[in-house]
Amino acid sequence: MKFQGKYPNTRLRRGRSEDWIRRLISENNLSVDDLIMPIFICEGRNKIEKIHSMPGIYRYSIDKLGSAIKRIEKLKIPLVALFPYVSSNKKDNFGSEALNENNLICKALRAIKNNFKIGVMCDVALDPFTNHGHDGILKNNYVLNDETIRVLIQQALLYAKNGCDIIAPSDMMDGRIGLIRKSLEKNKFINTKILSYAVKYASNFYGPFRDAVGTKQLLKNDKKTYQMDFRNSEEALREVSLDIKEGADFVMVKPGMIYLDVIKKIKDNFKIPVFAYQVSGEYSLIKLGIKNKILNNDSIKESLISFKRAGASAIVTYFAEEIANQLKKN
Repeated sequence: MKFQGKYPNTRLRRGRSEDWIRRLISENNLSVDDLIMPIFICEGRNKIEKIHSMPGIYRYSIDKLGSAIKRIEKLKIPLVALFPYVSSNKKDNFGSEALNENNLICKALRAIKNNFKIGVMCDVALDPFTNHGHDGILKNNYVLNDETIRVLIQQALLYAKNGCDIIAPSDMMDGRIGLIRKSLEKNKFINTKILSYAVKYASNFYGPFRDAVGTKQLLKNDKKTYQMDFRNSEEALREVSLDIKEGADFVMVKPGMIYLDVIKKIKDNFKIPVFAYQVSGEYSLIKLGIKNKILNNDSIKESLISFKRAGASAIVTYFAEEIANQLKKN
């Protein structure tokens, strides 16, 4: 597109001169409807535990979870994402606890759906439940694809039966979306949505999250044989294309901030809602910058607007509650 204007007839600063005009012609805006709040849950009773690697974020025991959900629902955040901190004595090589109908996620689902109207999303992957920290069944230091999928299908169905609104396979196994969709349809869960972590990179920005779910010390090597190579972006289009054909309703790009180009590329090529995950490392870096007065609080909103500018329909962010409060005040 060729720009036709010429100075001084055209002065672009006219459109920036006052707050009201900047608001009037802004191309992208952030609302509470764009936000998804991750919540960590833990065993025991009467627990609200600080996560030191993620300032301002906590783990809640099931009996304390309601207070957090009530706050989030009152702010009109549409969706929460649940992540469990599983006791080490419940972990094994196969992630068996993932299929326990009374595991942390299932208990949290029942507690939320019996008392609140907010949407709930649950990751489908085995890493919180395994004693090696990988997302699937490990054999000879390699995560088995098809054997893992058989467990993921059961896990997804269990979560759906307990009221999960959005099943979010985050494991990056080939072919799991189609088989999970087939199982949901067969069992009459026709309105259960699938958000595929179609584009999940083997990133260095997951450290604080792994600390929060208790897998950081367990993971002895990387996840590069199943999560995407961060040097690639065209490959992301193949991943998304396959998952759409297999029955995904929405797709996720994770991490978010350092992959804005990938979000835009997917949005430009597919007519499907694209979600972005502002991951724990991105969150903690901003928090640290604000604490040390290198950044100010407006950097939070700026970071979230960048996702909207790239084309994201929704954002999973640990800032969700904080920014929702700010939007409400404004």
